[in-house]
Amino acid sequence: MTQDIKIKISSLTKIFGPKAKSMIKHVDNGIGKDKLLEEHHHVLGLDNINLDLSNKNIEVIMGLSGSGKSTLIRNINRLIEPTTGTISIDGEDVTRMSSEELRKFRQQKTAMVFQSFALLPHKTIMENVCFGIFLQGVSGDESYKRAKRWIDRVGLTGYENRYPSQLSGGMQQRVGLARALTCDTEILMMDEAFSALDPLIRSDMQDLLLQLQDELHKTIVFITHDLDEALKIGDKIAILNNGQLVQHGTTQEILMTPADDYVRDFVKKVNRSHVLHAASVMTDVKPESESLTVKVNEGDTIDNVLCDILRKDANCAVVTNSTGKEVGYINKKDIANIVKPLVDDAA
Repeated sequence: MTQDIKIKISSLTKIFGPKAKSMIKHVDNGIGKDKLLEEHHHVLGLDNINLDLSNKNIEVIMGLSGSGKSTLIRNINRLIEPTTGTISIDGEDVTRMSSEELRKFRQQKTAMVFQSFALLPHKTIMENVCFGIFLQGVSGDESYKRAKRWIDRVGLTGYENRYPSQLSGGMQQRVGLARALTCDTEILMMDEAFSALDPLIRSDMQDLLLQLQDELHKTIVFITHDLDEALKIGDKIAILNNGQLVQHGTTQEILMTPADDYVRDFVKKVNRSHVLHAASVMTDVKPESESLTVKVNEGDTIDNVLCDILRKDANCAVVTNSTGKEVGYINKKDIANIVKPLVDDAA
């Protein structure tokens, strides 16, 4: 997971209403979303967002309905115009781009997958997948060749001449993903892309996205309201609440050190032993008897660690890194402390 910054969002505020610019002074003075609407009849979509999104990561933006997550992703490519603040991509400020520069940026730098699929109903699957690269100026055999590669890759071989209405929802979303990938942009933005799908199909699409990311290493900005989905696919997760950024961190950081009660409520029902890695909970307390230990990898989940301990009737797990070096220890009590919050909530 690289830490190079691809997208840098600084002091970004978005206010919806006819006098948005004049409302900035109220927001700067601390007025909240509810008060701004009640007293000034303007909607605070984003409130002073400062966020660095890493290159070649899946960066998940999540929150409840109305938290500002979809507004944020649409500010990045200026489908929605920011009220104040800057958005820099590879050091270039998107908010200062001319109309022509912005058009080229959208065509060549970013691609988007929507919740509603956004397919052209009168065009075939092949034509839909080719649509983005037609706008880039690619046509003829080259466009067909590139589109066919991704149609096959997302599992739609044989459906090239069908129309969207002839496909299921999950298949239509595969078309949308193939169209975005055919554009071969550095940044892929996905706005609630899987939320309209049935649970099993949604899980399949998540798995497909992770497989493709292992191969392509793109910068993916993924919007969701589903914590399980965020934990499954995100390298990092940014949590929004009422237009404000509450916390941005890895899955392990979000679960182990929630920033406030809002995040704590979000994660309290998560089966942490299924998600947390050994490296997140290990200590430097060495076991008294090495004969009752089992070796595990620092990337193993706590569930896997516990299975290894029970299978070999050990008291403690010795955690090793990728080179085999011992980096920490986990005993049964450590695991019990991880599982306890979930048991308490269930009670």
